[in-house]
Amino acid sequence: MADMGRCVCYSGTGVKTQEFLGELKRRNVYKAAVAYCVFAWLLIQVATQVFPFFDIPSWAVRLVVLLLLIGLPVALVFAWAFEITPEGLKRTEDVPPHASITRRTGRKLMAAIAVIFATAATLFLIQLMRPKTTGVTSSDSSHGPGALVITEKSIAVLPFENRSDDKQNSYFADGVQDDILTELSRVADLKVVSRTSVMQYRTETRNLREIGRQLGAAHVLEGSVQRDKNRVRVTAQLLDTRSDVHLWAEHYDRDIADVFAIQSEIAEAIAGQLRAKLSPGERAAIKQPPTTDLEAFDLFSRARALHADTSNQIQAGKKLPEAERLLEQAVKRDPNFLFAWCLLARVHGDIYWQGHDHTAARLELANAALQAALRLRPDAGEVHLGLADYYYHGFRDYGRARSELDIARRTLPNSAEIFEYTGYIDRREGRWPEASRNLERAIELDPRNSLTLQQLALVYQMRHLYGDEARTYDRALAIVPEDPFMLISRALVAFDERADLKPFQETLTRLVAKDPMLAPDIDDADHALCERTPAATARLLQNYAVGGTNPNGVNYPRGYWEGFIARLQGDAKRVEVAFTAAREEVAKIAEKQPDFAAALSLLGLIDAGLGRKEDALREGRRACELLPIAKDGVDGPAFAVNLAQIYAWTGNKDLAIEQIAAVERSPNYLTYGVLKLHPQWDDLRGDPRFEQIVASQAPGLSW
Repeated sequence: MADMGRCVCYSGTGVKTQEFLGELKRRNVYKAAVAYCVFAWLLIQVATQVFPFFDIPSWAVRLVVLLLLIGLPVALVFAWAFEITPEGLKRTEDVPPHASITRRTGRKLMAAIAVIFATAATLFLIQLMRPKTTGVTSSDSSHGPGALVITEKSIAVLPFENRSDDKQNSYFADGVQDDILTELSRVADLKVVSRTSVMQYRTETRNLREIGRQLGAAHVLEGSVQRDKNRVRVTAQLLDTRSDVHLWAEHYDRDIADVFAIQSEIAEAIAGQLRAKLSPGERAAIKQPPTTDLEAFDLFSRARALHADTSNQIQAGKKLPEAERLLEQAVKRDPNFLFAWCLLARVHGDIYWQGHDHTAARLELANAALQAALRLRPDAGEVHLGLADYYYHGFRDYGRARSELDIARRTLPNSAEIFEYTGYIDRREGRWPEASRNLERAIELDPRNSLTLQQLALVYQMRHLYGDEARTYDRALAIVPEDPFMLISRALVAFDERADLKPFQETLTRLVAKDPMLAPDIDDADHALCERTPAATARLLQNYAVGGTNPNGVNYPRGYWEGFIARLQGDAKRVEVAFTAAREEVAKIAEKQPDFAAALSLLGLIDAGLGRKEDALREGRRACELLPIAKDGVDGPAFAVNLAQIYAWTGNKDLAIEQIAAVERSPNYLTYGVLKLHPQWDDLRGDPRFEQIVASQAPGLSW
């Protein structure tokens, strides 16, 4: 009986449930729910697509979604409680069953649902089929930085054509283009290709599809500038590189004083065309002109062009002082010119780091420029990028430099330099895989920057990843196919990996035959010595740069190599004369800067050649104490290798071999070719311990 009772109870509940569900159906609650959900989804899609176009903040989209969620139960209650009648809206309880038109209302509701659903389905299919990203793999390389992904909101601002009668105005045209690029690069919602890469596309006839592929950009902005006395005409057009479709074009014909307003208008229009979301700070930055003085702007543009072409040390010695002079004039004309102050600080830092003026006074000049910039805009990313450069090059304070880069990143989301500097800090701190990744990220934003590719190749060299090094140089050569430094560097991969000098010799011969003036820049002294022929040593001295070379911030005088060669030839008198002359030059630097590791390390090598054993050991060890490998993963190994040479030249064979073995535990310059062929290790040859180290570096070991 108890079981029978339970059955009756459940049966009664089922009847009531069926009646309730039937009433829901009769009152069109189901249909109202479906219609509401489809209509809500449609509204959300419209909001997400349209709101950004009109610069409506993203919180408004979230508010729409929230209101629609709250509205669902309200709509269901409304459908249950009310009914639409010919006389208007009435409570369902007040409508007699014979007068109800819910069936007719339901059919209309179904028709509305069908229309809304068809519209929503169409929008969904369009959204599904619209390309979001297009993967493009560069044909230059299939490894690492060779793969470029083209995103929808990516753009390259190509060089603007100078249509002025005065060709000197090309600097002005470059300045207009660069300022637009700079303003767009502040927008975090965009990917903007860096200046170094886009400046290579100056020709009038340009294959936009190929440019887009090479730069990883879905869009390009190109234009022209014509300056005539107090008037300027700027034209600009935005194109889709994937379809060659013109998306936007405009021309401006105004007073020359309005040129900066034109730049801001173009940048803001492009951001709108690409539907980029702009924060209030980004919008304000776009509207802020770099300067109000056109002459200062011209001076800055000229200095920037000079600074961009200072990778060669000999050329840098000429161009950096000229850039300094132009920038000093620019900030004198406009003391509020932030970018000029920042670039001036960088120029001072480069003069210091490259050894042209390695003094505290030069660093103070850099600091003064940065302090002026800080007073103008302490939150500007360019200022903190300049401070990162200052601490990195001036003090090797990598922790402080990294902190400044973190601040700079907040307002410079598209800065390849930030990733580049982070990569440099990583390798100095011995974080080699991270260094590779950050330099590869820099190349994504600046894919045609051959110098960054060269730095990445050097990371691979020190890690003894010769295959990756070769591929990276190949990609750089696809950008600058006739660059002599890249060609020589690529040829030396075979020397490092297999102790094969033939590619280096053939490349050097071909390049010097084509342009004899290149010899001092590309004929490396160390590799000439590895050839071990009278002709090679004679070539070394003939081609060696008059001012010396600067591998670690201090010049190696010609006398050092003269003494080295005389030592190999057993000419004690020439050894004394040459090394003594070199010592006088380097000792002056060490006396002025007693904690300059590079000068002390070189002085130790010279004193070892002179037989001044105690001085040489003290100087070489002090250099390694000042800058050990643990503190600097780039220069530290170089000074450690110098100490090994000092040990070898002063008869401390055991210490020399122990030092080499210690260096080989981390990424270093002691490649198989150097250990196998360089005469600096001749005093160790034949020792089984040394020969075992050489054999261990035969092709295979990597970091």
